[in-house]
Amino acid sequence: MTAAVFLTAACGGRHASSDGSDEVAVGPAFSADSAWQFCDEQCRFGPRIMNSDAHEQCGRWIADKFRGYGCEVTVQRATLRGYDGTPLLAANIIASYRPAEARRILLCAHWDSRPWADNDPDEANWKKPVMAANDGASGVAVMLEVARLLSMAEQPDSPDSAAMATVGVDFVCFDAEDWGTPQWADRSDEGNTWALGAQYWAAHLHRPDYKPLYGILLDMVGGEGARFYHEGYSEHYASHVVSRVWRAAQAAGYGSFFPRQQGGTVTDDHVPVNEVAGIPCIDIIPYYPDCRQSSFGSTWHTLHDDMQHIDKNTLRAVGQTVVQVLFSER
Repeated sequence: MTAAVFLTAACGGRHASSDGSDEVAVGPAFSADSAWQFCDEQCRFGPRIMNSDAHEQCGRWIADKFRGYGCEVTVQRATLRGYDGTPLLAANIIASYRPAEARRILLCAHWDSRPWADNDPDEANWKKPVMAANDGASGVAVMLEVARLLSMAEQPDSPDSAAMATVGVDFVCFDAEDWGTPQWADRSDEGNTWALGAQYWAAHLHRPDYKPLYGILLDMVGGEGARFYHEGYSEHYASHVVSRVWRAAQAAGYGSFFPRQQGGTVTDDHVPVNEVAGIPCIDIIPYYPDCRQSSFGSTWHTLHDDMQHIDKNTLRAVGQTVVQVLFSER
């Protein structure tokens, strides 16, 4: 996840939203245990840094998991250029649930690891790779669990089988997000060295006529103590989607994880999705207003971004919110 941040100021029943409407909790229960396992399995490959064996092996594993849940998978390969000109063999993984459905929703996350722990409190670690349990693996893990739940809803005896009849979902795993200019590099960071896979995808959509209703980016959605404030670009480009998602969190019983307050403005994968592809897309990303080390939390871009700091409660809150959004879509 990029460093460009500029600070600005399931359960049933009905939950009143801030606009006075009532929304019913819907959809299957999101399994935090399953999502945690998906996160752990990615980390077992090691840091998924660009041009590494771990990166290649994990990419195949992600694609196979989505195929196993009945998705049509496309791997979009491209050679991109890192901040220092390094050729990066990138692979955006696109998995489509019900690809023939015209009405679609985009869910996305990045799956690569930061090559350098350049925000670690120990300077000796600044050029070591990050395991990226939260900053990468957690978003993919939530998407895999959602794909698993959707595949289960396809079963004839499932009580959720009719809920998704008119909506398809595209899960896009962006590559080369975290190769952005390191803090120790002797050059300025203008923001364009981040989100390289998303920049490429936005300019080369996997379907030329691809126009989902909206998109939701999941970034660092498994951290301890995380709270997800309104992000600046999300409000600017897709405030209606922000409202929809935060209402869904309230309806699902996880409103406390989604404060209705402004957090930061973040250069992330959703920026090219909005600005280049023209798809209204928001970012579910944590904001830690009281963390001195980083507003992204103390493990961000450090060697401490590992499975010991993944919180199932956070995974569940985000995952159930996403389920609520998808299964309430009409």
